[in-house]
Amino acid sequence: MKGRFGLLGSALLLCAVTSLLLGRYQPSPLEAAMRLWQGLAGHPSELWTVIVELRAPRIVAAMCIGAALSASGAAYQALFRNPLASPEVLGGLAGAAFGAALGILLGHSLWQVQLSSFIFGLMAVGMTLLLARLVGIHGIVVLLLAGLITGAFFTALLSTAKYVADPYDKLPAITYWLMGTLSSVSAHSVWLTAPLMALATAALIGLGHALNVLSMGDEEATTLGVPVRATRAWVIALATLLGTLSVTLAGMIAWVGLLIPQIARLIWGADNRRVLPASALLGALYLLLLDDVARTAFTVELPLGVLTALVGLPLLAVVLRRAAVSWAD
Repeated sequence: MKGRFGLLGSALLLCAVTSLLLGRYQPSPLEAAMRLWQGLAGHPSELWTVIVELRAPRIVAAMCIGAALSASGAAYQALFRNPLASPEVLGGLAGAAFGAALGILLGHSLWQVQLSSFIFGLMAVGMTLLLARLVGIHGIVVLLLAGLITGAFFTALLSTAKYVADPYDKLPAITYWLMGTLSSVSAHSVWLTAPLMALATAALIGLGHALNVLSMGDEEATTLGVPVRATRAWVIALATLLGTLSVTLAGMIAWVGLLIPQIARLIWGADNRRVLPASALLGALYLLLLDDVARTAFTVELPLGVLTALVGLPLLAVVLRRAAVSWAD
């Protein structure tokens, strides 16, 4: 198992370094190293600016978002005992998408759009939890149904925002945001959110054992000393934070949080102590590779969310077919 994690980490590091050299201008590794050394010595060049201020933040964002969506998806699947659960299951991503659309509609700047997206994402999950509490019945099914209602509500609000948007200005901007892209990611926003995403992902991974116990049922978990409600609340809070921050940075990135945990379970088994870190590493590598394709394989950059859907759907069909027997057991 350790060998697999080491191999996966090495592949991620190699891909990240290679990604620094990919783009319209592709320097040799020696030239890039020389220019980076000169920049560190106080003599930055144009290549230094391209690598450090443009490519590096985008690479970090791709890895953080891929890890965040995959880890949160794996956590939700374990928490709800449902292989089809994903980061949008509680309506948080729908709320974040509406928040971004509202910010664009009101003509806000990029950071204000991102802040609006973040606030509405958290608000949506809060509405889900409140709705589930108002029903008065504690249970996974009630929470899932409340998330479905909240997601539908914010999806309707999003459709309304698109309907009233200026078709020549605001509507294209909203549509492009919803497609998901890292082209507008700023270094400031990445360096601000990346540490928070890393800490939240690490904290979620640390709950792997508790999620294993929860999978036995609430009564069994309580008998074994696991605080069921507190653990469930922490998982939801951390997964919500990761999903919302991902939408805040890059818009809607589809299928990553559903696909990658399935692959991780096929390779590492059902132990969440292994599945969660494996999902994070696989997700980071997967999204980084697809972002490299999106920005280099075509004359015009392809929206990342479109590419993840095109690649993810057939992969998910294959993975689910192979995983069906193990999930049925």
